[in-house]
Amino acid sequence: MPVAAGTRFGVYEVLAPLGAGGMGEVYRARDHSLDREVAVKVLPAHLSRDPDRLRRFEQEARAAAALNHPHILTVFQLGTDPSGSPYVVSELLEGQTLRERLNSGPLPARKAIDYAMQMASGLAAAHNKGIVHRDLKPDNLFITKEDRVKILDFGLAKLVEWEGAGSDTSAPTLESGTRPGSVMGTVGYMSPEQVRGQPADHRSDIFSFGTVLYEMLSGKRAFRHDSAVETMSAILKEDPPELVETNRSISPALEKVVRHCLEKDPNLRFQSARDVGFYLRELSGLTDISTAVAPRPEVRIRWRRWALLSATLAAVALAVWAGLQLGKAAPPAFQQLTFRRGTIHQARFSADGQTVVYSARWDGESAQVYSTRPESPESSPLALPRGNLLAISSKGDLAVTLGCRWIGLLGCVGTLATVPLSGGAPRESLQDVEWADWSPDGQQLTIVRYADGHERLEYPVGKVLVETTGLISHPRVSPKNDGVAFLEHPPRSDAGAVNFVDLSGKKTSLSGGWSTIQGLAWSPDGRELWFTGTRSGSVRALYAVTRGGQERLILREAANLTLHDVARDGRVLLSHDLTRLGVLGLRSGETHERDLSWFDWSIVEDISEDGSWFVFAESGEAVRGEPVMYKRDMDGSPAVRLGPGRADRISPDGKWLLARTLAVPSQLVRIPRGPGETQPVTSDEIDHLRAGWSPDGKQVVFSGIEPGGRRRSYIQAVEGGKPRPITPEGYSGRILSPDGMHLLAYSSSKRSDDIKVLLFPVDGGEPKPVLGILENEEEAGWSADGRLIVFQANQVPSKVFLVDTATGRRELWKELKPGDPSGVLGLYGFRSSRSGSAYVYGYMRILSDLYLVDGLK
Repeated sequence: MPVAAGTRFGVYEVLAPLGAGGMGEVYRARDHSLDREVAVKVLPAHLSRDPDRLRRFEQEARAAAALNHPHILTVFQLGTDPSGSPYVVSELLEGQTLRERLNSGPLPARKAIDYAMQMASGLAAAHNKGIVHRDLKPDNLFITKEDRVKILDFGLAKLVEWEGAGSDTSAPTLESGTRPGSVMGTVGYMSPEQVRGQPADHRSDIFSFGTVLYEMLSGKRAFRHDSAVETMSAILKEDPPELVETNRSISPALEKVVRHCLEKDPNLRFQSARDVGFYLRELSGLTDISTAVAPRPEVRIRWRRWALLSATLAAVALAVWAGLQLGKAAPPAFQQLTFRRGTIHQARFSADGQTVVYSARWDGESAQVYSTRPESPESSPLALPRGNLLAISSKGDLAVTLGCRWIGLLGCVGTLATVPLSGGAPRESLQDVEWADWSPDGQQLTIVRYADGHERLEYPVGKVLVETTGLISHPRVSPKNDGVAFLEHPPRSDAGAVNFVDLSGKKTSLSGGWSTIQGLAWSPDGRELWFTGTRSGSVRALYAVTRGGQERLILREAANLTLHDVARDGRVLLSHDLTRLGVLGLRSGETHERDLSWFDWSIVEDISEDGSWFVFAESGEAVRGEPVMYKRDMDGSPAVRLGPGRADRISPDGKWLLARTLAVPSQLVRIPRGPGETQPVTSDEIDHLRAGWSPDGKQVVFSGIEPGGRRRSYIQAVEGGKPRPITPEGYSGRILSPDGMHLLAYSSSKRSDDIKVLLFPVDGGEPKPVLGILENEEEAGWSADGRLIVFQANQVPSKVFLVDTATGRRELWKELKPGDPSGVLGLYGFRSSRSGSAYVYGYMRILSDLYLVDGLK
């Protein structure tokens, strides 16, 4: 019987049904203890009356709950309702199953490989725990709105009974069993050992994985006949049709990976899901039509002969297909070290070279330092206050930052402390430290800290070697102790260059022009610097550069790589990082926020005064890094492309959008919301940075920089004319008071301790200080009653306050907290409608997996 809305399962209140199947009904529910939405699956009463089935269900549900991995559905709780039926509480997913996705046809090869790598990662985590899925199929694979694959129903396949012949979107599932001779699994996706009723280990999942990958690439099932008996016979005796004969965009190397998964004999398949993932990563660049050559029938080599070759020859063959030359060393081996959902900040090898220490923010919690070893999948938190790891010395001492404040893609600022890895109380030493590294002898530290409006690289502490108005990150003392390598970036950017500074302060640029660059370490022999970056806007790859400036590529994969450390024996710590900027918003009249992101790098700009639509920019991989403006209604309907450039503010009447061009210097234009032509607003030598409207919509106010000058603010008529300065150089803003008489402006040194926020009269005169705005708070506009709206930037959760600028009196207005805080490092860009009933804000999410890599040269 369906569960009615309002029914409570402990702290979980049912809101609405989501679906139903042979295993019971699934409902959307509210977790009142953590104020989040979850999914509750209630099992049929007839299953709960079978003691053996109930016992197995509870065992398997607990096993699934132990799998904390970004590509496996997270199980929160197992319980029993008042009627005695067991239920499972899990994370609530938004998106569609892979089966629903495949209803529209096969996937592009690159997308199929991407999904397959995510599946392999999740399976590897499960297999490491001794858990075998036994029913892997497109129906049990979910594609979230963030394009993340989630494996569903781990361990529950044993309880699924025969469903008959099924429809076009499902396949019959056989009654389960654990005794020899019993048949379990879904017809068409079972392994040969499942068909025979033999014991099935993790290699059975690899066969099922192969059937799913085959279907993603071809759009057709690998094994499908008119009846279940004929289908099972085909699994035992037949090979599916060649992929390259039906889809010429499939490379022969990718075909071989699929065939290797589909070997009838488990001993001839890939022996681990991790190996499958590795070979898929190697082949991720071979999915273009130009790489696919269909073999002639008279010379085609049957897969079985190839599979009987030794593992060494197989690896070499795949490496050849991946573009490597015969005779080179075997491809590098990857071992995944972390399996939780969140962000890895820093990772280092300990002095013994075996223990790995890293700091991470798992599941939305604050940063914590952990240790792990390659032979164990478990990570243990160190007995330290929560903070961020910076470096480990040759003597086993840690350098960490405590009370860390996240400042974007390039780390956080906190109090520097040192503590032995063996344990003890941290010894705090310096404030406002962002980065640090130890000297080779473990006696001294190099640090990066912010002081007097500049970033400073000091080595040793107190001796300034480099000072810049930009950013400095990832300092690494040279093995010879003759200087420090570091990354230098423009303000508020992770673009930049690899630099080296000697002990006298002489700086040399070794490799520049990187559109994004993160991670730095010396090579094992100390002759090169290894780093991860990209110049083209594509994924970060691993590169090397000598002190003479000679570059080379070491490793490129389908995912962003971040280098963390290189051991003396050549082993490397790398993380795969999925970085996204997104938009969350609340529509007027609704009670729950919705994700309003569009592509991979959605940057919120403004919301209309009536709260019905908003504007944002995309500047990620989807648009090749060039900012493109979009508008979108708050009901989540598809976004409308406005054109290249950066949006600023929507006019008070909602008819125009003020935007900046991509030219140098950037100019202001206004774009009509509906039909009409874009109209220029400025045409001068000022480089226009940020802009806004006067309350009556007849003037624009903007911050900008004249040639040879510093940032300041100006006002100008919308129809054109000469801009007039409002603030002196060094102060800038774009928000006018509700009466249009004053401009809110900050000093250009926003991160310093003596930040000044002033109200400048538009018509001239002495500015007035603004009270009640704290450090790391950003203005968002004015409320309907004339108070300033400010919010805590780069914090999770973030509080929004209403501030009386004359008295400094503050009132908490809202608290922003994403429903899924995992990997969310900061919130930004809060914008609200005039009434405050609708709002949008941005978030940055980084999800990381740490790998130990051996064999890189």
